[in-house]
Amino acid sequence: MSHSALLYLLLISLTYISDVAAQAFLPMSRHTPLVIAHRGNHLKQPENTVASTKAAIQAGADYVEVDLRTTKDGHLVAMHDGTVDRTTNGKGSVKQMSWSEIQTLRVFNKNKRPHRVPDFEAILAACKGKINLYLDFKDADVAQTWRQIRAAGMEKQVVVYLNKAEQYDAWRHIAPEVPLMTSLPENVQTVVEFEKFLSQMTIKVFDNIRDPQLLAFAHQKGLQVWLDVQQKEENEASWQPALALGVDGLQTDHPEKLVHYLEKR
Repeated sequence: MSHSALLYLLLISLTYISDVAAQAFLPMSRHTPLVIAHRGNHLKQPENTVASTKAAIQAGADYVEVDLRTTKDGHLVAMHDGTVDRTTNGKGSVKQMSWSEIQTLRVFNKNKRPHRVPDFEAILAACKGKINLYLDFKDADVAQTWRQIRAAGMEKQVVVYLNKAEQYDAWRHIAPEVPLMTSLPENVQTVVEFEKFLSQMTIKVFDNIRDPQLLAFAHQKGLQVWLDVQQKEENEASWQPALALGVDGLQTDHPEKLVHYLEKR
């Protein structure tokens, strides 16, 4: 095959991926704005566990936010930090521990019931058909993650949050139909700069836009904005500024209270 023919096929492939990505749909949600349970309903059950995921479902949240990392032997696990020190009775880096070592750990919790660090398959099984997944993609293999999502039948119930620019190309090539989310770079402060950014990346959701002009432009482009509202004194008064902006989702440490508040409104 000639060089020009290879280049033509590459351009066709890139165009197809771009078209599929542009048509990616966000999962259906019950609430407007939607409610995201930060690391699960983690004030009731330990964060990033099956129990906190189930508690988020019971709270009526639209999404459960789960952090994903990889063990040294390639097992996908739910863990926010790069080490197990803060949340378990062990010490060490997740990527330097084996899955069998991770399985021996106990997760710290207030109710004294035994919890373990779950693998990704366990989280997916708990979510399927019950809640959407906000996947905070910390450090994992895209192809492996997508295989497990498809095997669980969760393809239409997931949004992937990108933490690094290099994660974008991998997700776009392996799973162009998955809606992606990220933060708008700090150097993007005008509509012109925002439009330029969107010409380079197909993103469906942003998590840090509070400027009314940029927020209006995001909505004009058919994009959503989900704000983090979790804080130590989180309550109705702290939700109001975000709601007044007209954002599309709120990530909270109190999903049950926020659901009740939104339904009451």
